Amino acid sequence: MRTAVVRVGVDVAGELAPAQLRDGMARLRDLAGPAGFEMVENDLANLPPQRREVELLIAGDDPADLQRRAVELCANAFGTTPVPGVLTYISRGTDDDAHGVLAGLGLTGEIDRVASDDGWDVVHVTLRKDDLKRVPESRVHTALEASLNCEVHIRTV
Repeated sequence: MRTAVVRVGVDVAGELAPAQLRDGMARLRDLAGPAGFEMVENDLANLPPQRREVELLIAGDDPADLQRRAVELCANAFGTTPVPGVLTYISRGTDDDAHGVLAGLGLTGEIDRVASDDGWDVVHVTLRKDDLKRVPESRVHTALEASLNCEVHIRTV
């Protein structure tokens, strides 16, 4: 399963005092673990209001569900009306990451990982020719290489 970095603006209007922000972070820390989230530590009190975002690491593939869960948790912790921010995924170079990249492009495919003669990973991705009519192969190739940090070969069927 992929790990998302879910960003949530918790005080974009700048209404919370530094002590309230620290208390909210402490409550969020207490709530995050039992919810299955990992929290990235940020000193919100020293940030301008428009950058007062928390970052939560959450395992999952449904961006809307991940954002909803993160916003609910932040609302409970800070007592504000949080604003969902940008959601990205951490890439560890796994086959799940490759499937996630393909899904993000609206594609499905087969992933086959082999070791090169030098011991480096080479990932062979098999896609349908019809799918590459919608998304250029170069875009798929670049996204996969960036996510996997290894050599990628695309085959079509």
